[in-house]
Amino acid sequence: MSDYKFYFRKSSFKKDIKNAELLLNLIKENKTSNFLEIGILEGVTSRNVCELLYKINKGEFKFFGIDLFGKDIENNNQKEFTPISNKIKNPLKWLYFKLILRMSPNSEKCVRYLLKKFNKSVQLYKGYSKDILNEINLVNIDFVFLDGGHSYLTVKEDLNLLKSKLSNNSIIICDDYDILQYGVKRAVDEIKKDFLFKNLGRFAFLKVLK
Repeated sequence: MSDYKFYFRKSSFKKDIKNAELLLNLIKENKTSNFLEIGILEGVTSRNVCELLYKINKGEFKFFGIDLFGKDIENNNQKEFTPISNKIKNPLKWLYFKLILRMSPNSEKCVRYLLKKFNKSVQLYKGYSKDILNEINLVNIDFVFLDGGHSYLTVKEDLNLLKSKLSNNSIIICDDYDILQYGVKRAVDEIKKDFLFKNLGRFAFLKVLK
């Protein structure tokens, strides 16, 4: 039985539980205590990560999340990865979110509801990653899951910001490195020489070296 739970919500790991477990194992192996997720969708990975961080750190951890939370994409000419949809096909799920919770599953309010168990440890930011990353202090972040905009320019900009602001030995996992129609692989390949790099298939593993 998998440790990764779906909480009746949409996740890109729905048909890829093996890599969901790999992500959790990497977090555990690296004794992560301060985690940043860029691209949250409906908060499924966020909740799984918080559950793990709470367990391995005996409740003392920090989780930071950045997402548009349904905000319109301004750069429509770029190939951003935006699987968010307000349409809920499952009638039971529609009933739960629309009539009981009265929230959209990808809204900031609904993600906060899913993470309320860890309210004191969680900080969410709504907006574009390039703006938020320029504003917040990343010096204590030891693990980043980069799954936001998937265009070449967005990923490269995010990686350059992370490289400049993260501390030595911090880890970045870039999702969808193996999907060539996105810009993730091109952006990672251009910057990977500046990191300790490992190709993990779906993931690109980057460790900051300073």
